[in-house]
Parts: sequence; structure tokens; C-alpha cells
Amino acid sequence: MNMKRIPLLTLIGILLISCNPDTKKTVAANTSTPSASYSLDAGKGILNNVHSPHVKFKSIDFGECQWTEGFWAEKFKTAETKMIPYMRSLLTGDKGHALNNFKIAAGLQEGEHKGMHWHDGDFYKFMEAIMYVYGQNKDKKLRTEIDDYITIIGKAQRENGYLQTQIQLFDDREPYENRKFHEMYNSGHLLTSACIHYRITGQTNFLDIAIKHADLMYSLFMTDKERYGRFGFNQTQIMGLVELYRTTKNKNYLDLAEQFINNRGAYEVEETPETKGYPIGDMVQERTPLRESDEAVGHAVLALYYYAGAADVYAETGEQALIDALDKLWMNVALKKMYVTGAVGQAHYGASTNKDKIEEGFINEYMMPNTTAYNETCANICNSMFSYRMLGLHGEAKYADVMETVLYNSALSGINIEGDRYYYANPLRTVHGARDYDKMNTEFPTRQEYLECFCCPPNLVRTIAQVSGWAYSKSENGIAVNLYGGNNLATTLNDGSALKLKQETKYPWEGDIAISIEACKDEPFDILLRIPEWAVGSKITINNEEANIETTPGAYATINQPWKKGDVIRLSMPLDINLIEGHGRIEEVRNQVAIKRGPVVYCLESVDLPEDTSILEAYIKGDTRNLKSAYHPEFLGGVTTISGEVLLRKETANSTAMYQKVNQPEWNTFKTTFIPYFTWSNRSNEETEMSVFLPVIWE
Repeated sequence: MNMKRIPLLTLIGILLISCNPDTKKTVAANTSTPSASYSLDAGKGILNNVHSPHVKFKSIDFGECQWTEGFWAEKFKTAETKMIPYMRSLLTGDKGHALNNFKIAAGLQEGEHKGMHWHDGDFYKFMEAIMYVYGQNKDKKLRTEIDDYITIIGKAQRENGYLQTQIQLFDDREPYENRKFHEMYNSGHLLTSACIHYRITGQTNFLDIAIKHADLMYSLFMTDKERYGRFGFNQTQIMGLVELYRTTKNKNYLDLAEQFINNRGAYEVEETPETKGYPIGDMVQERTPLRESDEAVGHAVLALYYYAGAADVYAETGEQALIDALDKLWMNVALKKMYVTGAVGQAHYGASTNKDKIEEGFINEYMMPNTTAYNETCANICNSMFSYRMLGLHGEAKYADVMETVLYNSALSGINIEGDRYYYANPLRTVHGARDYDKMNTEFPTRQEYLECFCCPPNLVRTIAQVSGWAYSKSENGIAVNLYGGNNLATTLNDGSALKLKQETKYPWEGDIAISIEACKDEPFDILLRIPEWAVGSKITINNEEANIETTPGAYATINQPWKKGDVIRLSMPLDINLIEGHGRIEEVRNQVAIKRGPVVYCLESVDLPEDTSILEAYIKGDTRNLKSAYHPEFLGGVTTISGEVLLRKETANSTAMYQKVNQPEWNTFKTTFIPYFTWSNRSNEETEMSVFLPVIWE
């Protein structure tokens, strides 16, 4: 192992700003704790949990799995050639202004801060996306580009480690005076991005910046002072601190991550100067201590970043109370507050069950509106991030099922096929005139070339760029296949033995998977194949002979035997077209169904209905024999569509009455096409109608 040693920057005598006397005492109390130096870990996983003692599935190193063909290979190529270049033109130019903010803070140009308080963090996510692409293609221009950004960011950082352009570029703002400025969010993405940069490049220039910043955070926030105790509410810093601990082995960062968890719910929920200007209570998950929580509440992104960070802490500490709470929270999200697309965060505005005001977040269980569904792209991605961590902790397929549902549906719906237009919210139904978009700030009738609140686009692009790192995990005695797609894997198992696999498939459009062994050890080991919950009747063959392996939907099928080069495992999953209904308590979809084929959820778009026909007039026939699937390589980037007849109700076309007498309806039959939900709003620059759930007529 190539161990490097670099100095840990202590903060003795370095004070933040014009801090109050209590803050200065806190700094002095903590400066004796950090060690003078530390060792860097050479692990290169997205989650570097190779040495984490409380995980069942360990991450592969990034770059060990590379997409070769099919769905995710194409999405990665789009990210590389279109999504990132377009995003670069925004964030490094005057429109996005994110890089300009750092340049101004560094004294490299004149100007003023533009963008949201969390814009720094969005730029770090963009940098992370570039690093994942570099980790695959090794394009030296990308590495040089990142180094240039790091140089600017380093010059913008204050001597004491502070780095927040939304504070530094305003004369009337002081560091850590009010949590509404999202300093913790920006810090978390800084730390995570810097760790990823080190793991992929081996360079410490970005890591040096992160360490300096984290040491400052430790000096201030490792305290019982309420002034700082209620500050960490957009909790990306927990994940970032754990990754920094895994990278440097400096336990201060793990201790501070745990401190941020301990602080939630430990103080009276009341408005103070540090909280003024942003909702308090359940909105920011501070009414109930995490270890006592059993319901996901508040802002969905804040909540899921928080839960994901707590899962990272548990992976290191093994505290039973943490995992007990996380299990309850995951179940609450997945079984009572998640859409069929994997989306979460039902409402833009609402209240928690404790009657706290919430925004962009969770409301009551089974309260799942379609037209007003918020489902922020970031929240959906965070749902997958949380599930990925839970997969590591438990090694159970249900977590990968949620990851996959999000990835094929409510994540990709946030960006168009070309990779240069975005949605922030992801409703399950859109109807002309149903919403006044002039009164909204993040919902739009059509995809946007830029979002003023730009947190979602780089989050999605970095996810697309890194998802190959989620495809496999190292189990105790082998390898687990979490996600399917054409790829090559070259890794080492937990015992250090080399393993090379080749996966060939046209998934998700076809259900046949072929995995060839290209190199392995002589001794028996496990290959775990995830059998998705929907994949009833799946079969496994080995070298063209039927294997006596149980294929339970929603579980991993474990194959343990001696393997040799040339062995071929084939998994065949029936891709039936299924009609999906909601739980009986979801009033919004009573007597309605959605169409799902494999992991892909489908929708009906008004483009595929007769002119001037409302989506509300369409009813689906409750007979899947009417539905046929076909792959179209040139349509919507290459997708499988589902064709079938719908019934169009005649007399409701021009109805404006809120309630009206109803007679026996008259119907027109119309043959139409259902498209994957993630591809909607790609064929027209005008507002279109769309619905995932349709009322059903059973025949």
C-alpha cells in the first residue's frame, strides 16, 4: 500500500472571524486533540468502506467496473460528451456564475456573488462528476481542468480554513451566523468531492483544502453550545466527514460526524438568531432525536442526506440504536411515502404530523398526490444514495431494488435525452391549466435550460457518472451483482484474490443476463445475483445446464462453487407487462393502475393521443393481453415502448363543472403508445400532458 503522510493543519490561535468569547473558548478547548500527522488510505471506492467494520457488502474501487454496451454505457457516454460539457458552459460562465464566485473570493476578478446560498456545493458536485468520468476515460484534459478549479478554490479559502463564497462576498455576513446560508451543505460536498478526487487521482491538492476546512469545523462544532448545536441541518457534512475519516484515519472527523447526529433533537425547538429565516422543527429533522425516529419528516433532501450520513457513521461505530432507527426510517420511506417511480417528497408545501411547516418534503403516510407531486430530482437521488448505504450495511436485495427503481425512473426523468434540459420536480401527472406556473419557483411546464436553484442537475450527472461503482459489491466470500448492464469487472475479492467478469445484456429492455468468468481463484466462492422483486419465475443456468439455485424475487440468489475461466452464468428474468395498483389508503390512485415492465415505469403522454384530447379522458383496459412491447432503437434514444388500446371518454372533454351528474359513458377506442416515464417531455418544446396512473376499465 502506498502510504503518504502530510501534515494535519492545526488551528491553535486561528480564529474564525470576529467570534464571540464562547467561540474562542471552544477553539482553545479542542486544539490539543488533533494529531500532528496521519496516514492516507489508498482505497478508491465511491464509499471507501473497505475497512468499515459493520458492513456486509464492501464497495468496489471506482473504475474496476466499466460499462461496455447498452443502457448505462449509453447514459455514461451522454454524460461524458453532452451533460458535462453543457453544464460546464453554465457553471463556468456568467449564467451559472459558480466558478466566478470562487474567482471573486480569490481576488482573481471583480464582481458580486450570484446564485443560491448552496451554489458552492453544486459546483463541487459538478467537479465530482468530472472526476468520475476521468476515472473511466483518463482524459488528461479533464484532470488539468479540475486542477485549475482546485487552484482557484484554494486561493478563495481563508487562512483559517473557512470557505463559503456566499458569506465571503458579502460585507454584512459572518461565518456561521445563520444556518439558512447552507454552509454545512457546501462543506459536505467539498469534503466528499475532495476525497473522491484523491481516490481517483492520488493527488492531495484538493484534499489539503478539505482537511483545512474540516479542522476548522471540528474546532467550532465539537461543542455542547446550542449556538452551534442546532446549526447542522442540511446534513451533507456528515457523509463528507465520514469519508474524510475513512481517507485520513483521523478520528476527529468521525467524532464530529457523530456529534452532528447527537445534536439533532437535543435542543428546544425555537427560533433563535441562528435559525431565523428558515423553517424549524420537523422541516429540518430537529424535533425528534434520530435514535427515536420512526417516520421520515420534513424536507426530503435534508432528511435523506441525514439518514445516509447516519448510515455511514453506523458502518464505522456499529451502534445498535442507530441501525434500529435507520431500519424504521427506510421502511417508512419505502413502504409508506415512496411513489411507484421511486420518487419521494410528496409536497412543495405542507405540514408534518407534528404540525410543523415543511417545504419540498414528506407529508403524511400514503398521501400521494399525482399532479402536485413534488418529487425533487435531488430527493429521488438521495433515496437511492440512502438505499445504497443500507445495501452495504445489510446485504439485502430490497435496497438495490429501490436503487434501481429510482435510477430507471425518477432520477433520469430530471434530465432530457440530450442532456441539456432539466426538471426540478417530477410529478406523476401533468394537465393543462391545472397549475399556475407563474406562482412557482421550481416547477415548470417544460424542461429548462438552466435552473436558478441548480442543486439537482449536477447531482444527477454525478450519479449517472458513478453508477458503475454501484453495480457490484464485495460480499463476505465473493461478489454480489447489484445492477445489471453490459460491463467488464476487474477487482479483487476480500481475500485479495483477483476476479474478472464480463456481463452482456440488453437490460432493462431484455431480461437475459450472461456473466462470463474471465479470471478467478481456484477455491470456491460466492456469486450473488440479485433477483428483483418483480422477476417472478427467473431461471439460472451455468454453462447451459440448469442450476439448482433458488431464485426468490426480492433476494439474492447465491451460487457457491469452484469457478474457472470460461464459465458462463445466465440469468433469465421474465419481462412481463404488469399493471400496478396502489395501496388502498392512497386515495389519489384508487381504481387506477400504472404500467410497469421490469424496472421501468411507463406513462401516457398527450403527444400519443388524438389532437385536443385531455389526458384525463383516457382510461386503460384492464387486460395486459391488449399490451405489446417492442424495442425502437431510434426512438427517444432507444427504448422499449408498450402499445395498446385506451378508451377515450367522449363527454368529459369540455366539462368545467366541479361536480356533475354522470350517465353511462360513451367510449372511443384508440390505439396508443406508452413510453418510459423518464422519457416524457422530450418530443415537444410545448407543454404536454402526461400521466403514470390511469383509471382502469376491467373487462
